[in-house]
Amino acid sequence: MQTVITKNFDYGEKEIHYLKNADAVLGAAISQMGRVERVIIPDLFAALVHAIVGQLISAKAVETIWARMQEKLGAMTPQNIAIQAAEHIQSCGITMKKAVCILNIAQTIEQGLLDLQELYELSDPQVIQKLSSLQGIGPWTAEMMLINCMERPDVVSWGDIAIRRGMMKLYNLDTLTRKQFEEYRRAYSPYGSVASIYLWSISFR
Repeated sequence: MQTVITKNFDYGEKEIHYLKNADAVLGAAISQMGRVERVIIPDLFAALVHAIVGQLISAKAVETIWARMQEKLGAMTPQNIAIQAAEHIQSCGITMKKAVCILNIAQTIEQGLLDLQELYELSDPQVIQKLSSLQGIGPWTAEMMLINCMERPDVVSWGDIAIRRGMMKLYNLDTLTRKQFEEYRRAYSPYGSVASIYLWSISFR
C-alpha cells in the first residue's frame, strides 16, 4: 500500500491576529480553541480524487473509503488509476458515477489533455472554472482543492454545509442567508481559509 503524503495547512500568528481583530466572535472562539490543524494533500491528482470521494458524504465515511482505495488500488497517480476498471474503483465503496469520473480524469491526464500543474498559475475563480469544466466536478469540489491541496489563503465555501453550520453555531443563528454569509466572508478576507478551518471545527463540536 502506497500512502498518499499529507501535511498540515500552513498558517501562523499573522492570520490568527488578523481574524481576531476582524471578528470578535470568531476571535473569542479561536482563543478558546487554540490552534486547529487541517490535514491537506499537496499532490493535485490525489487531492482531486479525495475531493470527488468526499462529495455528499460524511468526513468519517471519506476516511474509511480513502484508506480502502489506497489499499486496493495502490499508488494514487493518474498512470495507475487510468488502467483500473471503473468497477474496481467503485468496489472501494463509492458510487459508479464517482468511479467513472475519477477514471475519466486519470485517463484525460494520461492522454495529455489535462495538466493539473497549470492550476498553480491560475487565480481562485479561474481554478474553479477550470475544474468545474470537468464532468462530475462542481464549485464545491474545486473550492476544496483550493484549500485542501493548494493552500490558497482566502476560501470560504457557501456550498459546504459544515462551514455554514459552523457559522450558524458561532453566531447563534437559526438560519443563514447568502447575504449574511458574504458579510462574514468579507470580514475574514484575506484569510478566509483559516476562518474555514475554525468553522469546520466548530460545526463538529
